[in-house]
Amino acid sequence: MKFRTEDLVIRYSRMARPALDGVTMEVPPGALYAVLGPNGSGKSTLMRALLGLIPPASGKAMVGGRVVRQWNRKELARAVGAVAQNEHLAFPLSVQDFVAMGRYPHLGPLRAQGPQDREAVEKALVRCDVEELAKRDVTTLSGGELQRVRIARALAQEPTALVLDEPTASLDVRHEMSIFQLLRSSVNQGMTVLVITHNINLASRFSDRVLLLDRGRVAAEGNVGSVFREEVLESVYRWPVSVRKDPVTGAPQVTPLDEEPKGKRGQGTEEQATPDHPLPPA
Repeated sequence: MKFRTEDLVIRYSRMARPALDGVTMEVPPGALYAVLGPNGSGKSTLMRALLGLIPPASGKAMVGGRVVRQWNRKELARAVGAVAQNEHLAFPLSVQDFVAMGRYPHLGPLRAQGPQDREAVEKALVRCDVEELAKRDVTTLSGGELQRVRIARALAQEPTALVLDEPTASLDVRHEMSIFQLLRSSVNQGMTVLVITHNINLASRFSDRVLLLDRGRVAAEGNVGSVFREEVLESVYRWPVSVRKDPVTGAPQVTPLDEEPKGKRGQGTEEQATPDHPLPPA
């Protein structure tokens, strides 16, 4: 399953500038693709556009080689599992029943679950380390527990691709790592994963490619080494950082530095190189 956008422009009413402004990107099949950027850079808008929830002002959002609006909604739900950033729980439901809702695209409103459906639900509970919560009411879960349960529901769909918006928000270190390891394992088994995250270092460690957005535009896109450069990250996040290779994983690791007055940045050090990929004009 491949995701692609071509010169995608998304506008919201009463906004002075587009939420996405000419974004072209491609998520290769069987890759873990991370979307990064500051708050308000258009990350969640990109996810909604790829799921066909927002019509583009111009350009294209494509899933599996087809414009997303050409997909039947049930057909798309079978192919792509989605975990949004926020979700309102309207009524009490056991965790097991909540995860079983992921089977809806396969069942419809009337057909009862069969052995294959129950097996998919059980496998998803185990993979997300929430099987011990199966009988709990979802309204009693902590934020971290609920996030893992929501991912389990998406996996219960048995999709060929996953799209996740901040899946490790409010999780502790153990479960942050377990979720990214789960995503990496899913990719290694052939699934395509697009993940929106603020966790730069986990994205660096586990991703195949990275898209860096800034104010709705592509600031950088490519493999981790080409995107995770100090001058690129500093220009996008507007904060000084240090990028060093992790001695254990070999991945670039980003450390925020103390802010310095602009006039003193770089004094007493070697002259800084000109960025290879400067930001486009605002």
